[in-house]
Amino acid sequence: MTAGGNGSVVVGVRGVGGGAWGEDAYARALRAGGGPLFLRRRDGWLLPLEVERWLADADAADESVLARCRGAVLDIGCGPGRLVAALAGRGHRALGVDVSSAAVHRAVLRGGAALCRSVFHPLPGEGRWATALLLDGNIGIGGDPAALLARVAELLAPGGRLVAEAAPVEVDERCEVRLDGGRGDLGAPFPWARLGPAALCRTAGAAGWTTARTWRTADRHFAELRPPQA
Repeated sequence: MTAGGNGSVVVGVRGVGGGAWGEDAYARALRAGGGPLFLRRRDGWLLPLEVERWLADADAADESVLARCRGAVLDIGCGPGRLVAALAGRGHRALGVDVSSAAVHRAVLRGGAALCRSVFHPLPGEGRWATALLLDGNIGIGGDPAALLARVAELLAPGGRLVAEAAPVEVDERCEVRLDGGRGDLGAPFPWARLGPAALCRTAGAAGWTTARTWRTADRHFAELRPPQA
C-alpha cells in the first residue's frame, strides 16, 4: 500500500477484471499516451478503446456530465482520472475506483483521489455518495449490468443519482472479452457488457431504477438514473 501525493491511497488490485486490466497492454498504452488497445470478443470482433481521450482533459461531453454532479462523487472505473481531477478542481469530494493500478497511479498524479479496487469490494463511504458515474463503457463492468446497478444502489445516499454512459449504437450484449494491445498479447478473458441508449434505460427500469433524463453530446449518450426507493 502506498500513499498518493495528495493523501489518497493506492491499494493492490482486487476484484473483478483486475487480472486483465492489470496486464501490460493497458499500462503500456497509458505510458505511450495512446493505443492501439482493444477489447477482443471470442469471435475476433474488436472494440477500440479511447486511451487518448481518457488521458486528455475533460471534453465537452464530459462537461455535460460534470455539470450534473452534486455533492460527493464516486467515479467507478475512473481510468487515468480526468473526471476525478476535474471534480477535485471544482471543489467536489470525489473518489475514483479502478482495477488497473497503472490507471490509478495516473489519476493520483493528476490530482485526483483514487483507489485500486473493484466496485464489488468494500469501498469508503458506502451509502453516502450523492453521485456515481459509470462512463466510457463502464456499465459493462462485471458483464452483468443488473448486478452492477444493484451494487451502485448500495453505494448511493438517499436521493442520490447515477450518470451512466450508453454505447453510441443500439446494442444489448453480454460477452467474454480480452484486452488486445495489437501485438498478439491477449490478456486474460473477463466478462463484459454493452448497452445502447434504449437498452440502458430498459435494463435500469427492469431493475427498479427511474430514468430522470437522457441526453446526447458529441455523439456520446448519457442517462441520469435514480435508484429504487428503499
